[in-house]
Amino acid sequence: MNRLSPDGGGDDGNDGSESLASPLLLPQRSLINSTSQVALVGANVCPIESLDYEIAENDVFKQDWRSRGKKQMFQYLFMKWSLCFLVGLIVSLIGFFNNLAVENIAGLKFVVTSNMMLAGRFKMAFFVFSASNLVLTLFATLITAFIAPAAAGSGIPEVVGSISAVSASLVVGKAGPMVHTGACVASLLGQGGSKKYGLTWKWLRFFKNDRDRRDLVTCGSAAGIAAAFRAPVGGVLFALEEMASWWRSALLWRSFFATAVVAIVLRALIDVCLSGKCGLFGKGGLIMFDVYSASITYHLTDVPSVLLLGVMGGILGSFYNFLLEKVLRMYNYINEKGTVYKILLACLISIFTSCLLFGVPWLGSCQPCPPDALEACPTIGRSGNYKKFQCSSGHYNDLASLIFNTNDDAIRNLFSRNTDSEFHASSVLVFFLICCVLSILSYGIVAPVGLFVPVIVTGASYGRFVGMLFGGRPHSSLNHGLYAVLGAASFLGGSMRMTVSLCVILLELTNNLLLLPLIMLVLLISKTVADAFNGNIYDLIMKAKGLPYLVAHTEPYMRQLTVADVLSGPLWTFHGVEKVGTIVHVLRITKHNGFPVVDECSQDDSRVLYGLILRAHLVELLKRKDGFMSTSAESRGGGVEFSAADFAKRGSGTRDTIDDLEISAEEMEMYVDLHPFTNASPYTVVETMSLAKALVLFRQLGLRHLLVIPKITNRSPVVGILTRHDFMPEHVLGLHPLLFRSRWKRLRLQVPRTFSIF
Repeated sequence: MNRLSPDGGGDDGNDGSESLASPLLLPQRSLINSTSQVALVGANVCPIESLDYEIAENDVFKQDWRSRGKKQMFQYLFMKWSLCFLVGLIVSLIGFFNNLAVENIAGLKFVVTSNMMLAGRFKMAFFVFSASNLVLTLFATLITAFIAPAAAGSGIPEVVGSISAVSASLVVGKAGPMVHTGACVASLLGQGGSKKYGLTWKWLRFFKNDRDRRDLVTCGSAAGIAAAFRAPVGGVLFALEEMASWWRSALLWRSFFATAVVAIVLRALIDVCLSGKCGLFGKGGLIMFDVYSASITYHLTDVPSVLLLGVMGGILGSFYNFLLEKVLRMYNYINEKGTVYKILLACLISIFTSCLLFGVPWLGSCQPCPPDALEACPTIGRSGNYKKFQCSSGHYNDLASLIFNTNDDAIRNLFSRNTDSEFHASSVLVFFLICCVLSILSYGIVAPVGLFVPVIVTGASYGRFVGMLFGGRPHSSLNHGLYAVLGAASFLGGSMRMTVSLCVILLELTNNLLLLPLIMLVLLISKTVADAFNGNIYDLIMKAKGLPYLVAHTEPYMRQLTVADVLSGPLWTFHGVEKVGTIVHVLRITKHNGFPVVDECSQDDSRVLYGLILRAHLVELLKRKDGFMSTSAESRGGGVEFSAADFAKRGSGTRDTIDDLEISAEEMEMYVDLHPFTNASPYTVVETMSLAKALVLFRQLGLRHLLVIPKITNRSPVVGILTRHDFMPEHVLGLHPLLFRSRWKRLRLQVPRTFSIF
């Protein structure tokens, strides 16, 4: 083994830092600058690393594929499609029962509260409303804090917590938790269950690499969006545009198949509910599907108001992201103090929300019921456009119809057509402000919550307000409900910065293809305007959490650097035939997940790079002990006792680490041949390659390790290893602080030029 430095890096043996590079390439002063620069940027990069998406093409893997016949290949393909079907089926059932539970729990709460208000028991109605919201919020917080603190696991805590949080009248959505739940279901199926919870199935443990499991998780996330919004095509595009950083045609087919299963199952289940067999869940279905299927016409004179919606959506969306980022940073400081503070914060937000939702409608005025109303007026119960609240018979409170309601019903009311005279502009404006404040404050609590629905309801309220100001012109059929749809699209584009997937999701929600040109226009404009101010909300949240997410584009300063400029030490290498004690020593003092294997040529004493071996494979070798040899001169062949299944990851849970192994002193003096287990064809780049070019290669191929080899041949055969942490701006700008100052100077100069196109 060649050890260039006694220093080590990383944290845990599963997903630790993997930056292995020679300390000769970087002075210690730069390492100190890196730490201070991270603090300056405001995000500490967490130790999460990518999985081993690259197939380790070692001798064991090659033998496994050579031994497979037509039957095994058919089984492999059959299991891929079967698991996609199971993912779609399970996620659709979860999505249906999620909505079923929310509609019935929240509906029962509003029915009981409304009955008390009809009887004049207003104080008791407020107590029941706020107490039920507090209990539901507390339940969701306790589940998240104690059962799934990192929002990871089987997906069950996320489902239950999401039901409780949404039913508690918090301005949160269930789309985000459904995406994560779909990913959890797919992950459990792909790896054969969970070893942590004692749920493993050998007949499902067929996929032996992270690439197949990642594809299945992508299908699960697409199915989650499809189940949340009943938008199968939008789910596929959402996974393509926002979730997956690596895509191929085969994955497109399987994700589309999974979302198609979701759409069919949901359609069948909702047909049952339409017959009145699902309690309070039935009329609305999922979200606001089919609420705007009327034919519409628009003219050139309508374009200026649509352009205004797009510009306003971009400005408001970027400002919304700015405020949300500040609130999340403040919540992080509070949550770091302990679980008690997390619970208290959630309870305070719940009480504040209940006070606003119950108190603000008293400021609204009572309006007489329209004689041509398409539904009962006033509404007695949980949903409808005409909430009675405190009004007398034959009158309704338009502000209560928006605020004292579920988020889904509020969106339906805003999107509804032929209701231009049912809501006052002041009521819609107040509702917009309340949605902005409550959605920002509610998102950071410790509970499974999403942003998609809050952004939709906030955008719909401001869109309807704009429609009240500029709508109603002659020769225009852009009514207030249509303005609400376009406002939701512009606010989504300004906050989330997605275009294609959002466009299709909104079209599937509203069931009106005639809206396509207008939605496309407002999405493009709002995204362009918002990009001039800050990043999309998901990138800002991931940056605040320190997640090492690689964006699709490269920063301009990366073209000024080579890969050698960002390498940091130390570099640890193994010989092809290595001593057991040496391997154990290195695994114990380092947390790296990949190690170059170097062979020495007996002719000229030069060294050549043989390949790359993973920590998990080394631990398995040491655990099995079948490949131990008494001397280093024994012939190769240590791989004959192993199969690819031995190195396949079991169910999720705690993996074996080097500290779990018991190796005697005699075994420490033995040797093991690493050649059969080493990936002999790892991806490599020359040290003079630009960092921008290396980033494109790293991201497009879905790599975890990228070996850096020297430009000249009379040096070590490998000079370092690149991982995703080496491409992060915090790391690069920490090593080169002058680029950090020039970057911000360039950004200040670019903002006016970017915005001047409007």
